[in-house]
Amino acid sequence: MTSSQISKDVIDVLTEDHEEVTALIANIRTVTDPMVRRDLTDTAISELVRHAVAEEMYVYPVMRKYLDDGERAVAHDIDEHQEIEVTLKRLEDVDVSSAEFDTALGRLERLLADHVRDEEQDQFPELRRAIPREELAELAGQVEIAKKLAPTRPHPGAPNNQLFHMVVGPGVGLVDRLRDKLSGRVTG
Repeated sequence: MTSSQISKDVIDVLTEDHEEVTALIANIRTVTDPMVRRDLTDTAISELVRHAVAEEMYVYPVMRKYLDDGERAVAHDIDEHQEIEVTLKRLEDVDVSSAEFDTALGRLERLLADHVRDEEQDQFPELRRAIPREELAELAGQVEIAKKLAPTRPHPGAPNNQLFHMVVGPGVGLVDRLRDKLSGRVTG
C-alpha cells in the first residue's frame, strides 16, 4: 500500500469535521453547566468557521471545476455558509442559558443537517468520481493548513470567497486567536 492509499483525502477530513461538530452540538444540548456549555459552544463555533473558510478556499474552486453544476452548487453552499455564520454570531452573543440560545442552536442544527446532507450525499461522491485520489489527498493537506490559519470567530459581514480568505483571512485569524487567548475563550 502506498502512502497516498492510506492517507486521508479531503472528503475524509471534511466528513470527520461534520461528525465532530455534530457530536459537539449534541453534547451542548445535554450539558447544563453554563461555563461548560459556553466552552463547548465556542469550540463548535471555531471549528465551523475554520471548516467553512477551508472549504471556500480550496474545495469550492475544485467543485466549480469538476462538478457539472459546480457554480450553482458553490453559490448554494456559500449562501448556506452565510446563514450558518449569522447563526454562529448569534450563538456567540447570547447567554447560553437563554431561550434565544436554544432557538439559535436549533437553527444551527437544521442548517448544518441540510448542508451536510448536500455535501455528503451529492457533492462529495461526485468529487470522488471526478478527481484523482492523489489530488484529493493534496487538498486534504491544504484544507488542514487553512483551518490552522483561519479565523476562529464568525465574521458575517466579511466576503465568503477564496481571495478574501487568502489575502485577509490569516490576519483576521491571527487577531481572533489573540482575542481568544486574552479572553480565555476555548476554541478546540
